[in-house]
Amino acid sequence: MERRQFLRNTALTAGSLALLGNKSFAALLTDPAYQFKPLRNNVGMFAEQGGTIAWMINKEGIVVVDAEFPDPATHLIAELKKQSDLPFEWLINTHHHGDHTSGNISFKGIVKNVAAHQNSLINQKTVAQKNNNEDKQLYPDTTFADNWKIKVGDEHITAHYFGRGHTNGDAMIHFENANIVHTGDLVFNRRYPFVDNSAGASVKHWPLALEQARKKFDKNTLFVFGHAFDPQKVTGTMDDVIAMQNFMEKLEDYVAGGIKAGKTKDELLQATSIPGITEWQGDGIQRGITAAYEELTT
Repeated sequence: MERRQFLRNTALTAGSLALLGNKSFAALLTDPAYQFKPLRNNVGMFAEQGGTIAWMINKEGIVVVDAEFPDPATHLIAELKKQSDLPFEWLINTHHHGDHTSGNISFKGIVKNVAAHQNSLINQKTVAQKNNNEDKQLYPDTTFADNWKIKVGDEHITAHYFGRGHTNGDAMIHFENANIVHTGDLVFNRRYPFVDNSAGASVKHWPLALEQARKKFDKNTLFVFGHAFDPQKVTGTMDDVIAMQNFMEKLEDYVAGGIKAGKTKDELLQATSIPGITEWQGDGIQRGITAAYEELTT
């Protein structure tokens, strides 16, 4: 038995190394369980658990967009400190959900300021009070309504609010010189999205928000998405934003058409795909259908 197990493990190891090509086994053992990589113009991305993070380091300081959970945030902070000993100037939240803001607390005493849309702050406080964990929060000290802009070194960073979508407090964060945008959860790349009606989401307005984003940014913009079905595709192009817009439109059409035809919510929830959509995957199709049904029948 021990010999068979040894041979099996050896075969698996050999197969793994073949797939890795020139990558050594030692490197495999020491690889962190997260993505930390530069993208362009001093801006990069991080992903470990929850929503993605964008970061920037330049000659004036460090800016971070979103914070995942406390442990991943600590890993990110350690990586950034390896790159620079300059101060953490800003932490910006795209919205309030815990997989984007629970890690804020890891920046306490490290970052100078935290910013978010005004509704995001309200939502974060509401959820924390409900869950009785306000002691685990680092709330934004700076909020904005429609647009907000800062300059850190040679980078201009703008937050854009396009209205209700995934929640009522989603902002896209644009590193203008790098032309990189963190979309937050307004884009789930090829993954069925969560639609948070309890926080003012809108299936009807979500594609309109994405239409505004399409007008604001351009074909050369590089996007960092909040989530993706394929973890390696959390960055992408305007084509992916257009695909998300198309998905949201088709989701609304499916539910609205079903309601008009007299179908019940349970009947609509039997769907295993949205008509006209072929690329979206995952196990969350019912969440979007439920949210759309609730919005369109109230």
